[in-house]
Amino acid sequence: MVHATWGDWFVRDEIEASDPDGLSVWFLGCNGYVLRTAETTLYLDPYFGDGSPPRTVRMIPVPMDAADATLCDAVFITHEHIDHVHPPSYGPLVEDLEADIYAPEASYENPDYDGDLRAPEERRTVVDVGDEYEVGDLTVHVRGANDPDAEEPVTYVVEHESGTFFAAGDSRPADAFSDVADEFDIDLGVLAFGTVGNVVHTEDDPTEARSTDWYNDGEQIREAANALELDRLMPVHWDMWKGVGADPKAVREHLASYEFPKVVEPVSIGDRVDVGSPGVVQARDVRRH
Repeated sequence: MVHATWGDWFVRDEIEASDPDGLSVWFLGCNGYVLRTAETTLYLDPYFGDGSPPRTVRMIPVPMDAADATLCDAVFITHEHIDHVHPPSYGPLVEDLEADIYAPEASYENPDYDGDLRAPEERRTVVDVGDEYEVGDLTVHVRGANDPDAEEPVTYVVEHESGTFFAAGDSRPADAFSDVADEFDIDLGVLAFGTVGNVVHTEDDPTEARSTDWYNDGEQIREAANALELDRLMPVHWDMWKGVGADPKAVREHLASYEFPKVVEPVSIGDRVDVGSPGVVQARDVRRH
């Protein structure tokens, strides 16, 4: 069950009431996004769960319940972890709005979730590296990843006439990234950023906290961003879980002397960015005040 801290204003009055001039991206928190053009709406790795305390304690609000959405053409999943493939979060999009769901096979066969997958066979597509899909006026390319904690991770390159967006999931630097840079001119890319911290591992001992390294550190962010030749970088995931948080402003200092990215754009949950131009676009309700 999803408990939306913000009610339905964010999805109804901000995301769906917008009129994008090009490709816009709303950050849903964790590593999830809504991608919208005037014609097409995609959800990528939406996660509106509470976490599983004390192992993973959610530190940010839940911005929406997918049951309040009325627009969705497709859902794309990068890998099988619960904060990326979470049936309560994407289920209404697939069941009620009849959106297709695209994910690696492990996300269907071995998800980090106990319960109904809420992905009927007629709506499922199994993705593999090298695949390409046309969804409305967007082209989605599946490319390789390097996530040592995942069984079958992928990354996505989303092309639109206004610009190109890259979603890395939780990937660290990957051999595939240089090939992605050769193939695409990426305007905006997102990379998971965090620190090594203590997280409780309840499956072994609920009293034991272990040193945990789930996301890129500053040096890995540097390596990945330069391999991808990113024009703009959004560090994400840094504020999601208690114990592994980080300061995204530190990434800007870490990358200042390198060729890429050209711009670092720290964002918070609920922020919108337009792929074709830099800067965070304020929410409609904020702009009216």
